[in-house]
Amino acid sequence: MNAPLRKVAISVLVLFTLLIVNVNVIQVLRADDLRADARNTRVLTEEYGRERGAIVVDGNEIASSVETDSTLRYQRTYANGPLYAAATGYYSVLFGNRGIERVENDVLRGTDDRLFGRRLADLFTGRDPSGGNVELTLDPAVQEAAMAGLAGHVGAVVALDPSTGAVLGLASTPTYDPGQLAGSDTTAVRAYAEQLDAMETDPRTNQAISERYPAGSIFKVVVAAAALASGDYTPETVVPAPQDYVLPGTSTDLQNFGNEPCSPSGEQPLIDALTISCNTAFAQLGIDLGEEAVREMAEAFGIDGERFEIPLTVQGSTIGDIESDAALGQTSIGQRDVALTPMQAAMIAAAVANDGDLMNPYLVESIQAPDLSVLDQTEPEQLSEPFSEEVADQLTAMMTNVVDEGTGRRARISGIEVAGKTGTAENAGPDHNWFIGFAPADDPSIAVAVFIRNGGGTGGDISAPIARSVIEAHLQGGG
Repeated sequence: MNAPLRKVAISVLVLFTLLIVNVNVIQVLRADDLRADARNTRVLTEEYGRERGAIVVDGNEIASSVETDSTLRYQRTYANGPLYAAATGYYSVLFGNRGIERVENDVLRGTDDRLFGRRLADLFTGRDPSGGNVELTLDPAVQEAAMAGLAGHVGAVVALDPSTGAVLGLASTPTYDPGQLAGSDTTAVRAYAEQLDAMETDPRTNQAISERYPAGSIFKVVVAAAALASGDYTPETVVPAPQDYVLPGTSTDLQNFGNEPCSPSGEQPLIDALTISCNTAFAQLGIDLGEEAVREMAEAFGIDGERFEIPLTVQGSTIGDIESDAALGQTSIGQRDVALTPMQAAMIAAAVANDGDLMNPYLVESIQAPDLSVLDQTEPEQLSEPFSEEVADQLTAMMTNVVDEGTGRRARISGIEVAGKTGTAENAGPDHNWFIGFAPADDPSIAVAVFIRNGGGTGGDISAPIARSVIEAHLQGGG
């Protein structure tokens, strides 16, 4: 073979080799990405050609698929879409999926391994393939009360069953209609998405789990827990509570809310300091305890900066770096770099309510086959044990006093003892407003966190009444 023919043969061989490599890359290495690409019309036709499983709350389908006459055979619809949007997310031809529609996508579209038997039976019987169902833990009464209370605000409500970790309420405002992102009229879908994009706060952002904010005085529960757990303090221990407190090593004068005195004598029992939310008392208390004790207790509550899943991803909460006693004092009243999600705030209340045992939060109750048989059931799981039952009882007494006599009085419920803590967090704009609590205090069935972004008032004025209505809705429903 002469030299020119040899060069041609080598070139052809190289091209065939590259072609074979490229085919293998596409068919093997990039297969999953290509299948998931929203522009892949074959995948769209296949996915929308089978009935997607339902998302279920209290026996009712809040997301389901209905048959149509269009090329994409099934259309996703959402009953009470804006009410449950923070949980369901959306399933859209143009914008993919979000929320439970994303994290449980394999179940809903029927490709999850737990549905293998069903797929095999479909193959032999000729039955149309369909997806499995996802049953959520949400309490409809709690969800409705939460969304009603949040109307007109940017904020969130999270409610937990403290004994199991089941998520009873997951509300975020502003909200949106996932059905308008799931339509087959792509022009209308794009127009609705542009409308959401133009809003000051994107409704598709889940305020309950994806955003974290300065905690303000609800963090005092963590510091109080560290003090009680040390064995050196009881609720009746008298602590310094001056009107002003100059942070160590600085000229910064830390003051109480409204610059009001906490006590005429400049000292008061720890229970009273929490009841009226005395800043100077807790700043000095945190410094006296030391960074290690405060940080260890925060981490025991799950405030460690790490994300976790419920199975929706929850942003990690943090107390930040503490480089000095002055920084520790500010941290101890929930300011400086302390930043919590409403989910994490609810977990603080839930740990106290559950005798010091913090349960892992979960939103999915069960996975069901299309015939409603249960394929998988979530088992409650302990996440940590921040403190003893004795400390939990002491904290409960202190938090009950907050509602009975202190800043949380607007969370009172006639005939029901409520334990709680308010929070008013300074930031660049109007103050954020918090309330965390649980009820009934002697046998808790619900723990709740309410957050209002830039509410401008106090947690006791704005967030506590919302918490009260959420708790009442749950208890009236037999919870």
